[in-house]
Amino acid sequence: MHLPLPLRLALTFFLLCVTYFTEAQGLKIDRINPTNWFVGMKNQQVQLLMHGPNIKGTKVKVTYPGVFVERVQTVENPNYIIVDLTIASAAQAGTIQLQCTKIFPITEKRQNATVISGGREVTITVPYELKARTAKPQTVSSRDLVYLLLPDRFANGDPTNDQFSDLADTQSDRNNPFLRHGGDLQGIIRNLDYFKDLGVTTLWLNPVIENDQALTDEGGTRRSAYHGYAFTDHYNVDKRLGGNEAYLKLIKTAHEKGLKIMQDAVYNHVGNRHWIVRDLPSKDWLNQWPEYQNTSYKDQPVVDPYASKQDRKISQDGWFTSFLPDWNHKNPFVANFLIQHALWTVEYFGIDAWRVDTYFYNHLEFMNTLNQRLLEEHPNLYICGENWVNNVPNQAYFVKNNLSVPWKSNLPGAIDFQLYFATNESLNQSNNRWYDLLGQDILYADASRNLIFLDNHDLDRYFSVIGEDFNKYKMGITFLLTTRGIPQLYYGTEILMKNFKNPTDAEVRKDFPGGFPGDPSSKFTANGRTPAENEAFNFVRTLARYRQQSTALQTGKLTHFLPQDGIYAYFRHDSQGKVMVLLNSSKETKSISTDRFSEVMNGVSTARNVLTGATLSSLKQIQVLPWSSLVLELH
Repeated sequence: MHLPLPLRLALTFFLLCVTYFTEAQGLKIDRINPTNWFVGMKNQQVQLLMHGPNIKGTKVKVTYPGVFVERVQTVENPNYIIVDLTIASAAQAGTIQLQCTKIFPITEKRQNATVISGGREVTITVPYELKARTAKPQTVSSRDLVYLLLPDRFANGDPTNDQFSDLADTQSDRNNPFLRHGGDLQGIIRNLDYFKDLGVTTLWLNPVIENDQALTDEGGTRRSAYHGYAFTDHYNVDKRLGGNEAYLKLIKTAHEKGLKIMQDAVYNHVGNRHWIVRDLPSKDWLNQWPEYQNTSYKDQPVVDPYASKQDRKISQDGWFTSFLPDWNHKNPFVANFLIQHALWTVEYFGIDAWRVDTYFYNHLEFMNTLNQRLLEEHPNLYICGENWVNNVPNQAYFVKNNLSVPWKSNLPGAIDFQLYFATNESLNQSNNRWYDLLGQDILYADASRNLIFLDNHDLDRYFSVIGEDFNKYKMGITFLLTTRGIPQLYYGTEILMKNFKNPTDAEVRKDFPGGFPGDPSSKFTANGRTPAENEAFNFVRTLARYRQQSTALQTGKLTHFLPQDGIYAYFRHDSQGKVMVLLNSSKETKSISTDRFSEVMNGVSTARNVLTGATLSSLKQIQVLPWSSLVLELH
């Protein structure tokens, strides 16, 4: 149909307007990470990862005193730009406007071809908040007692957040050991007084970050990511736990009650539904292989001076599982993303310490840089790393140490698997491996910063490992709370929770009794516990609370003596006092002459039994019952 020229011009103008309107609406920023930043940081640079449909080519300006755009970088994927900002020390907290501008081409049909006939500049403004720094992490040290718990399995304080239809895993069923059970942060808040009463000073939570993972097939069973180690959005706490607001409330309330919070970090991998993995900025954000390559789970090639490059690469760049994509830390954008998230978490939530999962699987130079950045901003921040290795030299290699090696770690503390192994041997084989193991502390720069434990979420439960022997139970607890290091209890150990990882680790991650609606009894109260459970609880409580006021046990010097005749004797002492510990791992009562301990006991005349309150007026000979412990405050 032939249209008059004025009508044809009007129609052309209309089509151009429609094209411009559609493309202008397409300039959209749907994510910025970090979600906000802070003024007053010692490092004045922050790198914004911005995502939106086809935003490549977008220019960014900021008009805000003390804030400057250094550059805008692009990657392979057109859905990203990376904006480097400098925030001067004089910059004030407030909301800046990121002025984002892109030129959209105007196209028109000419005969049988579509040609670009010009461009329209489209600008949108995106608000971005700069907050004032308020975080003041409290130091976690050997003065503390850490309590490890899985939020999903500890207590359900808000049943309304158990399930969400818009998440990949919609199920919650306490009768299924592999599904979510509904525990949350409100449940932890509700029981903070329980920890205070027990003598705990620090809570270590398995990861709270969003795990919007579908069920995975592991060993023929469909399992949820209730454990938290498959992140899908670093800047959101999982809403099944209560979300960011619940985490802020937990930390604030815990701090008000004198409790600290240790967060679980995972830098090695993420869940396969992480929003970045689902739309990779570039292929090299992940460690890629010609075909799937699992890690060997071996630390030796990382430490071994003779190891092949291929073995080392498989250890560190191989994937932990097929559904946990492995970050490539050698990509500077990846490194910045993870470092900034760690800094943001301390500042935004106000946590007090980090426990780092799967430490040696990470690129070690990256880990040193990350630790350094954290410690530059917060010099007293405690960081410990999980290195499940088989000997003390290898464990020492991954922390600050006294080794003469080409690469030196700056990690403050180890999660002390070697002392864990020695404890099992000492209690089950009566061979006093404790003495031999502690004698190797010369390899650490400061062994008192190691986190020591009897069990955790990846191990058989302590009470089962020692054959449910209550005398051995008390001896292990005594050692844990009186030797060097930062002691850590696993939830339920204080009430004799038991089980082996047979057939799966779900058996050692059962719900804390009384933490969930409908539980027949509550182990949070003395009335809900059996006599044996109360005896165990009170034993832990007595020693933990004594430890809170004994500087000798917290930070005093450790002096131990060669084990003799089944007796391991050691002392913790400082200018404020002396504590003597005797562990009898034999089947007979022993009478101990204290003459050999004179270098520590000089001037001591009496003692108080910390566990019973009884006074010992004569210390020349001390009787120790079979498989029993004595903790004596020397006067």
